[in-house]
Amino acid sequence: MDITIRRSGAGDGKSLVRLAELDSKHVPPGDFLIAEVDGEVPAAVALESGEVLADPFKRTANLVEMLRLRAARIREVERPDPVRRGVARLLPGRRRRATAESGA
Repeated sequence: MDITIRRSGAGDGKSLVRLAELDSKHVPPGDFLIAEVDGEVPAAVALESGEVLADPFKRTANLVEMLRLRAARIREVERPDPVRRGVARLLPGRRRRATAESGA
């Protein structure tokens, strides 16, 4: 069994619509991460909203979990939290307080 996790492309529209119809959902806007298994697409996760589209007639729980983990990592890298990156330390108000507290 070959599993590929990839971003959706221009040719994936039909697969996403098929999954949405099988799952009684709509296709949310934006980019997706797609799980492709032996050339078929049984599951996808919207990168922005995290909404899942999955074939209810196939075992997709593990695929969906992999997609969610990968999507979370992509969101973290592409839209990092500035506080976690330490940018807050460089904000002017914080810098002045640090300088005043150190007596400089």
